[in-house]
Amino acid sequence: MSRVIAFCFLLLASVLGFLHIDSRPVWAPFASNYPINNVNQLDDASELTEDTKQVKVLKNTAPLKSLKHVQSSLLTDWLPDTGAPSVHAASLIALKDGAVRAFWFAGSREGAPDVVINTSVFDSQASRWSAPTVVVDRVSAEKGLSRYIAKLGNPVPVRMADGRMQLFFVTVSIGGWAGSSISSMISDDEGLTWGQPQRLISSPLINLSTLVKSPAISFVDGRLGLPAYHEWIARFGEFLRIDASQVIDKRRMSSGRGAIQPVVFADDPQEAQAFFRQTRSSSQPKQIPSSETKDAGQSWTTTKDLEIPNPNSALAALTLANGTRLMVLNNIESARYRLVMVMREPSSLQWQVVQVLEEDASLINDQHREFSYPYLISASGEDAHLAYTWNRTKIKHVYFPATWFKHAASSPKEKEVQ
Repeated sequence: MSRVIAFCFLLLASVLGFLHIDSRPVWAPFASNYPINNVNQLDDASELTEDTKQVKVLKNTAPLKSLKHVQSSLLTDWLPDTGAPSVHAASLIALKDGAVRAFWFAGSREGAPDVVINTSVFDSQASRWSAPTVVVDRVSAEKGLSRYIAKLGNPVPVRMADGRMQLFFVTVSIGGWAGSSISSMISDDEGLTWGQPQRLISSPLINLSTLVKSPAISFVDGRLGLPAYHEWIARFGEFLRIDASQVIDKRRMSSGRGAIQPVVFADDPQEAQAFFRQTRSSSQPKQIPSSETKDAGQSWTTTKDLEIPNPNSALAALTLANGTRLMVLNNIESARYRLVMVMREPSSLQWQVVQVLEEDASLINDQHREFSYPYLISASGEDAHLAYTWNRTKIKHVYFPATWFKHAASSPKEKEVQ
């Protein structure tokens, strides 16, 4: 009976939400971070054969052999230890002075009342992280939001149109992650201090089960497009149009119950492609669900899966200034013991494994180590910073300089393992 009542409430909220957003004006076009002039589109796409257009299946592909001599150019380190036994969900943002600020949550375990959101700054000149500080904990969130908060999670920083920094994060007042909502805080000083948190209202009736994990993208009118997802009863992606701390519109990005935590690649001012973490039943393909928009996010259409394995785990995405696309993901069908970077060059539709970041199929106490929740940014448009969870006990940081990608692009490709 309780499920029926919950479903009725969700249906009513969905109807009201649709009526609310359907009267909104047409969305502004996407803004480009870099002047890439649509280089994600193939110049000779009309001449491609159907065989060429197929994405290669990437399973246990090795990294390019010719890249081995440039591995030393990668910088690998750890975010600072806070003493917490469990850490997860790191995110990154480039600062105005060229440094990088990281956020992550830490506590006795995921979802525990003692979980806090930490931050630290990476000094690229000295190649070291600052001492960690606490951005928000459950008590301060509760005080600022004037409501009971049971737990925190998933910090996602963004750069607002006026240059200020905004941090979105997940709060839960009752139940598990399916009972989440999104809150945000704004900083005028690059994350040193923060204003009071505000709760985003993504539904006019029951503002529950909206979570965030992936970076936002910008519109030309200065507003933000925030990829979000829903986990209560159904599991699907949503695209929120944000003005400061207000949700002024939202659109569903995927169908069914099997696609959450979307990452978005904007192709041009109107077109974008989203890839998702799959949460499908055991009988369905363990691949990467995909959808696309041709009207700047107002509507999304489910497309063919990207034929790369996905074990119900998050992925990270980044477009470099020259149009090269990157993703970091677990390209196996179960567990999270293998983590790789894949790359798609501007003149190709083929994804190539260019770096195996972690691979440990051994069992410890009958369990695999976990390497998960990657997050990618670029500070210059030509480099990449990656952060990811290392076995739930540490956060690893890897820096890929621009020269590394130049070698990756010029290296001959190995034959993929089909």
